[in-house]
Amino acid sequence: MELSAAQEIIARAHGKARDLAIRVTVAVVDSGGLLVALARMDGAAPLTPQVAESKAVGAVMLHRDGAALADLAKDRPGFFSVADRLTRVPIVPGLGSVLVRKGDAVAGAVGVSGGRPEQDLEIAQAGVSAT
Repeated sequence: MELSAAQEIIARAHGKARDLAIRVTVAVVDSGGLLVALARMDGAAPLTPQVAESKAVGAVMLHRDGAALADLAKDRPGFFSVADRLTRVPIVPGLGSVLVRKGDAVAGAVGVSGGRPEQDLEIAQAGVSAT
């Protein structure tokens, strides 16, 4: 995941958030779960950067979007509890994270925090729409 690609994802996601009249933080991580770029819109809640990054890290490390992570946490709590302790940051399951793919490969993930879960997902999807 190149910085320029991450910045484009953030710009598209922030544009969608402005369309929805909400303020969010968007985090983009590479295929190893390392932060490439993070941007918090003016007025976004103070905790949103940590939540956005945790959503993205969980998605990329387990190769699942946020909804699938929530299912995993519900269906296999023991596994999820262990996986959560093995990552650099806690995993936040739920809507608002999507994988970034290059062909069949996972190149990274984007996480969004600051809106309702459905809004976070819509914004994340808008961010990756042209990748």
